[in-house]
Amino acid sequence: MRRFLSALSVLLLLSVTIALPSADAGEPRVVAARAVASADGTWRFDVTLRHADSGWNHYADRWEILDAAGKLLATRVLLHPHETEQPFTRSLTGVKLPPGLTRVTIRAHDKRHGKGPVTYVIDLPKKGS
Repeated sequence: MRRFLSALSVLLLLSVTIALPSADAGEPRVVAARAVASADGTWRFDVTLRHADSGWNHYADRWEILDAAGKLLATRVLLHPHETEQPFTRSLTGVKLPPGLTRVTIRAHDKRHGKGPVTYVIDLPKKGS
């Protein structure tokens, strides 16, 4: 009987563990990002997001570019769900960055959870490279 109860306890624990969603389930995540300097001194950012968009009430609605101190530098607003296009890439051009900045952080956002739990840091290439 003791062996049976032990086995049953393990099975129950496993079934609960498998059924629980992960801490970041459904939250937006930046999976890739690239920055390209333009001749006019601005930047183009290409950012790839993954998110379990599930309609107008729960979709990745923007991504943001931040400096090392967390100051918001630019935002790319996403106007609709991308339920059938995952992951997806969107660009933002004409981004003006402070002189001397060498690294930025990209953060995703969704309508339900707000800011994504994980940020994506990229080193900016030197202009002309």
